[in-house]
Amino acid sequence: MKKKVITLFMAGLMVASMTASMTGCGNSDTTNGNYAKTSDVSTTETASYSCNYADSCDEGYYYEEGEFNTEEYNFIEENGFVNVAQAPLSTFAADVDTGSYCNLRRLINNGYSLANVASAIRTEEMVNYFDYIVDSTDDVFSVQYSVGECPWNPDNKLLVMTMQANSEINVTNEGNNFVFLIDTSGSMRGEDRIDLAIKSFKLLAGTLGVNDRVSIVTYSGSSQTILQGSNDYNEICKALDNLTTGGGTNGSGGISAAYDCAMENFIEGGNNRVIIASDGDMNLGITSQGGLVDLITEKKESGVFLTVLGFGQGNYSDANMESIADAGNGNYFYIDGIDEAERVLCEKMKQTTITVAKDVKFQVEFNPAEVSSYRQIGYENRQMSASDFDDDTKDGGEIGAGAQVTVCYELVMASDSEEDEDGLKYQDATLSDEAQSGELCTVSVRYKDPAADESKLIEYPLTDNGIGNAEDYNFICGIIEASMVIRESAYKGNATIDSAYRLALSGANNNKYREEFCELLVKLGADK
Repeated sequence: MKKKVITLFMAGLMVASMTASMTGCGNSDTTNGNYAKTSDVSTTETASYSCNYADSCDEGYYYEEGEFNTEEYNFIEENGFVNVAQAPLSTFAADVDTGSYCNLRRLINNGYSLANVASAIRTEEMVNYFDYIVDSTDDVFSVQYSVGECPWNPDNKLLVMTMQANSEINVTNEGNNFVFLIDTSGSMRGEDRIDLAIKSFKLLAGTLGVNDRVSIVTYSGSSQTILQGSNDYNEICKALDNLTTGGGTNGSGGISAAYDCAMENFIEGGNNRVIIASDGDMNLGITSQGGLVDLITEKKESGVFLTVLGFGQGNYSDANMESIADAGNGNYFYIDGIDEAERVLCEKMKQTTITVAKDVKFQVEFNPAEVSSYRQIGYENRQMSASDFDDDTKDGGEIGAGAQVTVCYELVMASDSEEDEDGLKYQDATLSDEAQSGELCTVSVRYKDPAADESKLIEYPLTDNGIGNAEDYNFICGIIEASMVIRESAYKGNATIDSAYRLALSGANNNKYREEFCELLVKLGADK
């Protein structure tokens, strides 16, 4: 399916870390097509937003009136309500990405208003950024869920389910084979780009064990392998410190070189992974999003997994970064500071780099005796047809050790329903006996072991047992309300930034990450 891409033309002043060849504030390679003028870009599938900043020169960067922000985001058409009698199955691929939240945090901290940040919102990535309480079991996945009143529409209910991969599952790992694929083009020059990427990779290099190895591949106009299979921390750091930026961006060439390098250093029974650091702005080689996705889809068959780390702003292509991660057995994170790099690459290293289940797909069958209609919140770009669920050739998402996936549905409850659909658990010629069980739905999960080609199936029947953890439930509701208000959702009901703030604050529980989210809502106008 072709994805619409929204290019943000922030007329007026560029955001904080765009490099420019302006007096007293450093140099910029303006020959690489990094900052397009409005006349250079088709507006057929774009939306324009204005952004106001005060002129300033901070930390070596200059804001010049008349320049444009050309960040790119895939267009998202929000999920609507679906009638259970007509379409009882909701099918989608798992997604543990968190890039959307960190990118939104960067935008808000840089002074963007509500009207400017809507396209950056993917609700599931905002929800999945945070950790929730799930009672661990010995199974591959553990599940915790709540069913409560929907805060923005009290006539409906809200189902919130968090699934956590077992962090102690016995996954064979004979060592980590990491290929750091680093964009060294001119557009990566800057403290929040190449400098931050180098610091981030040094953090990861500091966690290496005796069986681990690192290679470094760079790309600008062409690609270059500057380090092969090293376990020496000092050698890795020296190679990183020698990186310089300049020239165009041949991302496809770099991707091919990195996967070739990963195969040359392949560890049988190990964790083989390419880790890309880029602003996503690619102007040489394969430049279209579709072409990049096709390339990554081909490369993933090698058994090499993918982590995508986004850096920078102003010309940042969230659209490219998210798309190649989804297509490449990968995950996607946006690094807006060294603290986030430490969180992703050190604190959550197992979740980020050790895959315990691949091609993970969900299928939720709703019971028409209990639920009249449903609306899935988020996961718009991970939707699948019902028949794809049992098809092992169809790609799902990847989940790391201890990683969580949270799924939410707004539910319109039923009274008595006599609709039917052949071949389903709850509906036959008439409602089945199981429809009278009180179950709201059954959540089915298909996944493959990391080295397997055949999937396994797990099923979880869910009933209305109320709210299991009020703090988690309220905080998630706050995130959802905020995302709907920012996106001007047709389904936001009585949600406001103030009500989102109150809900999130009631579930913050002295957690620094949750408290930070609450402060972001204050910056967007919530009444503290």
